[in-house]
Amino acid sequence: MKNQLGKIKENIIEMLLFLSAIFSIIITGSIVFILFYESIGFFKEVSIIEFLTGKEWTPLFANPKFGVLPLIAGTFLTTGIAISIALPLGLIAAIYLSEYATHRVREILKPVLEVLAAIPTVVYGYFALLFLTPLLQKFIPQISSFNALSPGIIMGIMIIPYVTSVSEDSMRAVPMHIREGSYAMGATRFQTAIKVIIPAAFSGIGAGFTLGISRAIGETMVVAIAAGMMPNFTLNPLEPVQTFTSYIVQVSLGDVPHGTLEYKTIFAAGVTLFLITLIFNIIGFWLKKRIIIRGVY
Repeated sequence: MKNQLGKIKENIIEMLLFLSAIFSIIITGSIVFILFYESIGFFKEVSIIEFLTGKEWTPLFANPKFGVLPLIAGTFLTTGIAISIALPLGLIAAIYLSEYATHRVREILKPVLEVLAAIPTVVYGYFALLFLTPLLQKFIPQISSFNALSPGIIMGIMIIPYVTSVSEDSMRAVPMHIREGSYAMGATRFQTAIKVIIPAAFSGIGAGFTLGISRAIGETMVVAIAAGMMPNFTLNPLEPVQTFTSYIVQVSLGDVPHGTLEYKTIFAAGVTLFLITLIFNIIGFWLKKRIIIRGVY
């Protein structure tokens, strides 16, 4: 009787887990379907060639232009600044926490570092606008009040915990006998960390990097507040820019009538952002798999 009851409970749990997995897939599929379905109406009226090659993005003007390159440039510019800060600092922090810090220090520093991920992004945005930008203007007088540099730096600081936490967990998961073998060959702790631990843990480190890049690309409030919402086709970090996410926020405020071509631009922008993020994740998976295969063989 007890065995039958236990089997019934096990089957119920298995069914609940299966339904949860299916539910997650359905939600993801529904989001992708809505994005592509709503963007079809936009591309029926706007040439996809014009959309992908145009250098002016003014869909809310009297003479609208639908070239998405300014949004792509703004998104990649702020993301590039963010990852140039977050990836090296996050990896350095992960190396210290995994290979150098004592247990007591690790238990203090890791939660403190992860507090950065708990701060609301709107706070980061106003910090960039009201503190970091005026500070940068003292050293770079030609920088605009709204610019790409300030939100890029703040976004980099914001995603450090994502990179550090995943990378550090992966490095600590490397078996101790691999470290001991490196030490036995005469390698220092730093050489072991750089030449042995990082390659062995690259799968998790690559996942942390991909997570950080995707997080930076999808960030909304920091760039919406501090970057200026001006769709300039530029790679100058001292000038105001607009990203995909900040444009979606701008249109979604309610001033644009639902169902109009201007309103449908948010779905076209959303599809483009989705594809860019998907490409980065595919590249990250490919690199991770390639390096793992090289390491094995």
